[in-house]
Amino acid sequence: MKDMSDFEARLHRIGAERYHDKHPFHILLHSGGCTIDQVRAWVINRYYYQSRIPMKDAAFISRVTDPALRREWRSRIEDHDGRAPGEGGIARWLKLAEGVGLDPDYVASERGILPATKFAVDAYVHFVREQPLLPAMASSLTELFAPEIHKTRIAGLLKHYDFANPDTIAYFEHRLSEAPKDVEFGLDWVKAHAVTEADQDAAANALIFKTEVLWAQLDALYSAYVAPGRIPPGGWQPNEGLL
Repeated sequence: MKDMSDFEARLHRIGAERYHDKHPFHILLHSGGCTIDQVRAWVINRYYYQSRIPMKDAAFISRVTDPALRREWRSRIEDHDGRAPGEGGIARWLKLAEGVGLDPDYVASERGILPATKFAVDAYVHFVREQPLLPAMASSLTELFAPEIHKTRIAGLLKHYDFANPDTIAYFEHRLSEAPKDVEFGLDWVKAHAVTEADQDAAANALIFKTEVLWAQLDALYSAYVAPGRIPPGGWQPNEGLL
């Protein structure tokens, strides 16, 4: 068995090399270089990812036989779905949609989602549903790297875009407090169960897969709405779904 500090360092290297904070679309977004339509396209497509996170977590829980692990993981669903209508991360994302001039009902209808977004996100849900628990959980460890991108995004949106205010960016503010507790538990669990070299390889490969899921979504956005700007059939067209 390899030393756990080496294994954890390996996971962090994956983030340093592959996390989507380095994608050209995020660099454009956080520096104020996106048009409002490019921001809207991002909000619409990212909604599909946000909406599938609790479905992914429910799929994970459905295969867990340990009640303690189920109780711990259940909070992730509540973070996104809330305990009542109008609460939770998905509702906060729809507040962002409204802030950028989109009809929240249009966004929630999932019309206009890019085909590549659907393929990437659905692949993630299927991965968590079908893979052994160790890689299924390890795929969530992109949360290790999320706080920094949220901080950068909050600062960039507030500095560069008129729509940004405490209400519209509340999703990211909440994730600054939600994600650390999730990742602490997830990382400890993965380290405790990745007891062989093969286990550690499986966990690392799962994390790589998740970074690719995130990167693929941004590739689709960049291709459709930035350069060369060819929106595929079924993709959101500017001026659709506006308030």
